[in-house]
Amino acid sequence: MMRILLFLGTNLAVVLVASITLRLLGVEPYLNAQGINFNALLIFCFVFGMAGSMISLFLSKWMAKRSTGTVIIESPSNASEQWLVDTVAELAKAANIKTPEVGIFPAQQSNAFATGWNKDDALVAVSAGLLNRMQPEEVKAVLAHEIGHVANGDMVTLALVQGVLNTFVMFFARVVAQLLDAFLRRDDNQGLGFMGYFAVVIVAEIVFGIAASVVVAWFSRFREYRADAAGAKLAGSGAMINALARLKAETQLPDQMPDTLTAFAITTGKSRKLMEKLFASHPPLDDRIRALKEAAYRE
Repeated sequence: MMRILLFLGTNLAVVLVASITLRLLGVEPYLNAQGINFNALLIFCFVFGMAGSMISLFLSKWMAKRSTGTVIIESPSNASEQWLVDTVAELAKAANIKTPEVGIFPAQQSNAFATGWNKDDALVAVSAGLLNRMQPEEVKAVLAHEIGHVANGDMVTLALVQGVLNTFVMFFARVVAQLLDAFLRRDDNQGLGFMGYFAVVIVAEIVFGIAASVVVAWFSRFREYRADAAGAKLAGSGAMINALARLKAETQLPDQMPDTLTAFAITTGKSRKLMEKLFASHPPLDDRIRALKEAAYRE
């Protein structure tokens, strides 16, 4: 959840800043001076929509470090840190990727994330709470899950998906603004005007951006199953299932955990409203445990 929210937030901010800048510089009015040129508009939106997503991708590791207070283990200071670094290196070698940076952040909830713009420049971090509460084989399974994200290239794929969605968000926002402007220009009216057009585009981008987030969330849920499968392959199905079961147990302790864990951004598996299901970035724990058990049974 944390990783996805940071990415989406940065992406939306970049897209909105690009829209504001291009509008103020007069690029859009020049582009549409002769009316709606759909081909030119689509190319324009693709360039800047993809740019927003790529900037978010390149900033993802820096943003994650800053927002979580992650401390990178440059030189292990104790046996726990040494084990953590060695385990990540072992898993990375098994997954055929370069060893990511390893860090710990000061959160008491069970939490972990991986991020980075490519497989060979990634970061894997775990919370202090996860290290304190989980057994070593369970921590290894969590790390294997995160290494699975890196090996699968999930952040890059997410950036490409988001870039395409950005394109259509920006495109349809401007089409709506253009059509509304043309409608208001009937009978010699002045239309939306500079600020009115600008306001409609921004509002439409936010609305369409929220709708696009549903698609991103669906893709995120899909890739969690793949990361679980990778974690099971690297650390063993039993360890992966036990790690998820441990997290599920923590959610059921009174006053111990919220309904949503940020380790893998896991939900407790309780019934949820439709909107929560649509925007959930991760499947319920019960579904993920069931998928792992079914895969182990088939082997």
